[in-house]
Amino acid sequence: MLKETVAGLLNAQVNKEFYSAYLYLAFANFYEEEGLKGFANWYRVQAQEERDHAMLMMQYLQNNDCKVELEAIDKPDANLDKKIDPLRQGYAHEQYVTGLINNIYDAAYKEKDFRTMQFLDWFVKEQGEEETNALDLIKKMELFGEDARSLYMLDSELNGRVYNPPSLVL
Repeated sequence: MLKETVAGLLNAQVNKEFYSAYLYLAFANFYEEEGLKGFANWYRVQAQEERDHAMLMMQYLQNNDCKVELEAIDKPDANLDKKIDPLRQGYAHEQYVTGLINNIYDAAYKEKDFRTMQFLDWFVKEQGEEETNALDLIKKMELFGEDARSLYMLDSELNGRVYNPPSLVL
């Protein structure tokens, strides 16, 4: 049985992961309106990933006989004016989520909850990849975003991204 502290943090994280999906859908909508379908695709895939992160956490809680309580999902807090805004806000958000995951890991460590620590290992690694991908997109936009042809090529590259569900075994 999970300790109440760890279960509570995981339960709260479920909501935060669904919020992340919502935020990334807002980014996708922004890029659709800008005519950048590849960027929109990239963020739709991100939204799917975040949804699956929430689902994995829900399943973990259920597998450990913990009640899952779904909370209201806040409206995305995004101020999007320039094409780079979603990228920068996405990177900041990934850093925030990394901190949340680290906090849950720390709580599990303090409780000597090794099973939850092992479960969270995947998320720790995933957050490293998420931050790297987000920062790479910012760098590419800063390099190529002002040139229409380069932006077109970058948008085309991002349009090729497909969703690969996580293969985490619970």
